[in-house]
Amino acid sequence: MTASWQDWLDTLTRCDSCPLRHEGNRGPTRSSGPADSPIMFVGEGPGGVEDEYGVPLVGPSGKLLDKALWSVGLTRDRIYVTNIVKCRPRNNRTPTLEEGRYCANIHLVREIELVNPKVIVCLGKVAFQYFYGQAASIMRNRGKWLEHGDIPVMPTYHPAFLLRQTGTELVESKWQVYYDLKAAVEKAKKSCPDYLYGSKTVPDLLQQYKALKESRHF
Repeated sequence: MTASWQDWLDTLTRCDSCPLRHEGNRGPTRSSGPADSPIMFVGEGPGGVEDEYGVPLVGPSGKLLDKALWSVGLTRDRIYVTNIVKCRPRNNRTPTLEEGRYCANIHLVREIELVNPKVIVCLGKVAFQYFYGQAASIMRNRGKWLEHGDIPVMPTYHPAFLLRQTGTELVESKWQVYYDLKAAVEKAKKSCPDYLYGSKTVPDLLQQYKALKESRHF
């Protein structure tokens, strides 16, 4: 870990600058995956399992994300994943646009500088609205490229949204996410064709971050 990364991690770990930190969570969660990944995934906020382990998207939503990534040749040990909001909101409520903007302007902007991804995939409404700059519908805008500076951004559904769906709506949404991710991978590979985007097996993130979990407490 470089000095710059350690500085950011120290700042994140000590962060106590917004009311979310005091909503009964274990403190800020960090990122997962390599910092040289050409693709950055940005979720919404940590849930219960993520709050325990200190990393994003390792609970039920994370397992569904793993399956979606596998379908397009990605694995979590080869891509960078973070959240727009670092602390778990009480009762797993969805963070507000204002909460997302406040937290992202402190931490996510620094992560983007450090990772310098070629493509960003934003998962869900809160992450999408941050990059879009205002309140808007994720359903109307998923699959449409945005720009963050000179970085292309692909909005798509959060896995938690898929977990709430059933029947034909679920099937349709899964296909939409598949094509969104496929487009993101294709664009990243044009910039970094030699990068290894996926491993031969899906990593066990709960085992990988077991020590971090044991270090976190209320």
